[in-house]
Amino acid sequence: MRLFASKQARRRTLASLLVGGLALATVTVLVRDRLWILTDAATLRAFVRGFGALAPVALVVLQVLQVVLAPIPGQVLAVVAGYLFGPWWGTLFNVVGIGLGSAVAFWLSRRFGRGYVERVVHAPVLERFDGLVERRGLPALFVLFLIPGLPDDALCFVGGLTKIPLRKLVVVAVVGRAPAFFLANVLGGLVAAGELRRAAVLFGVVTALAVVAYLWRDRIADTLDDLLP
Repeated sequence: MRLFASKQARRRTLASLLVGGLALATVTVLVRDRLWILTDAATLRAFVRGFGALAPVALVVLQVLQVVLAPIPGQVLAVVAGYLFGPWWGTLFNVVGIGLGSAVAFWLSRRFGRGYVERVVHAPVLERFDGLVERRGLPALFVLFLIPGLPDDALCFVGGLTKIPLRKLVVVAVVGRAPAFFLANVLGGLVAAGELRRAAVLFGVVTALAVVAYLWRDRIADTLDDLLP
C-alpha cells in the first residue's frame, strides 16, 4: 500500500511536518517559563490582556486563517476563546473571525472557480454537497452550517460556486455557525471557571451530536434535498 499518492505529496507532507516541528520547538522555547499559567485561568487571562488590543486581533486572525486554510478545527479556537475571554466576548471575537474568513473563502471560490475549489476541498465533500447547495441555495446552506459535525469551512468554498450574492452568503455562514461556536465558548468558560463536570457533560452532548451528524451526513443531505423547495 502506498503511503503517499505522489512524490510531490510526500514532499509537501514532510515539509509540513518540518515546519510544524520547528514552530512547536520555537513556541516551547519562548513560553517554557510561562507554561504554568496554562493551569490558572485568571492568571492566563491577565497575561493575554497584557497584549491589549492585539489579543483579540490575534484570535480573529487565527479564525480567518483556519477557515481559509483549515489547519485546525475552528471550534478548538472557540474553546480557547471561551477560556480566555469568557463565552460572550469569546463568541464575539470568533464570529468576527469566521465572518471574515468565510467572506475570504467565498471570494476565493468565486474568483478562481471550480478548478480551485476542487484542489482545496476533498472530492467526496464536493460531490455530496455541491449539487444540493446549487439546487436549494441559502436555506440548505443555513441548515448545513447550523449542524455541528458537517464540514462548514468546505461549505464556504462550495457556496462560493453559486450565484448567491456574497453578502447573503456571509450572513448565512455567520448566523448558521454562531450557535455551535457559542457552545464551544461556553465550554471554554466552564473549564476556566473550574466547572469541569458541567464542561464534560456539554462536551459529551456536542461531540455526540457532531458524530451523529457526520455519520448521517448523506442522509441529512438527501432529506434537505427532498424537503426544501
